[in-house]
Amino acid sequence: MKKMFLFSIIIGLSFSCAKKVSEENKTPKQQEAKPVVVGGDSDVHGCKASAGYTWSSLKKECVRLFEVGTKLTHTEDGKTYSTVAYVIFDGNKAELFLDTQKEPILLERKTEGDSWSKDDYQLIPWKGYVLKKDGKIIYTGE
Repeated sequence: MKKMFLFSIIIGLSFSCAKKVSEENKTPKQQEAKPVVVGGDSDVHGCKASAGYTWSSLKKECVRLFEVGTKLTHTEDGKTYSTVAYVIFDGNKAELFLDTQKEPILLERKTEGDSWSKDDYQLIPWKGYVLKKDGKIIYTGE
């Protein structure tokens, strides 16, 4: 009887150990996904887009356009749209941020009171500001 009891314990232990070893071999250990850190999206200049920062080459720093820029509202054919543009001024230079452009456009003016321009863009100081592209008004603002 003792032999039978001892034999059944050995058999039971060997099956339980074999089951555990086979389970470890069947399920490969999956690597844990790294959690996404909010605010961990710095660009090449160190500006965090998730916090609203954009690099200004004119100011040489990360800025929040809605805090430091002049807001222009998209206007075409007498209609007003929900898109906006921002302009940052520094002396005779203006940095133009459009939602249709990946990079800002640097506009320049020759003298005080003139309009800022580059290529087919022209920013005119008139009743606030008017932005034209190819002679057509596309944005207005104060």
